[in-house]
Amino acid sequence: MIRHNLKGFTLIELLIVIALIGVISAIALPAYNDQVTSGKRTDGRQILTSVMQAQERYYTEDFHLTYVTDLKKLGYNVSSGLESENGTYKVSAGKCVGEAAPNNVLTGCVLLTAVPQGSQSGDGNLTLDSLGNRNF
Repeated sequence: MIRHNLKGFTLIELLIVIALIGVISAIALPAYNDQVTSGKRTDGRQILTSVMQAQERYYTEDFHLTYVTDLKKLGYNVSSGLESENGTYKVSAGKCVGEAAPNNVLTGCVLLTAVPQGSQSGDGNLTLDSLGNRNF
């Protein structure tokens, strides 16, 4: 009788490997996506901090003693909706909750809000105000 030396994988072995890859992917992919979202959040924090620094400079220079909602007054090329470096957030300025701002003059507090864009849109807004309160 002739014996054949067959080499290779059986169908069961291949199915087990495919099932293991599926299980690992089901666990690893959501964790990876969470890390990517968290990493992109840095872009929003950076633009918020940069605009807040510009707001504080404006407040103290030339004795303005006011904050502005028009970002052009801070040297940016747009009035509102300033896009972050990677385009994942757009920043706008407004009055803080509970602040009276007659004629839209902000003397006590300015609230910056970074709204996520594109693939980051499900992440929620990031906020920073001139009193140091932040949500990021």
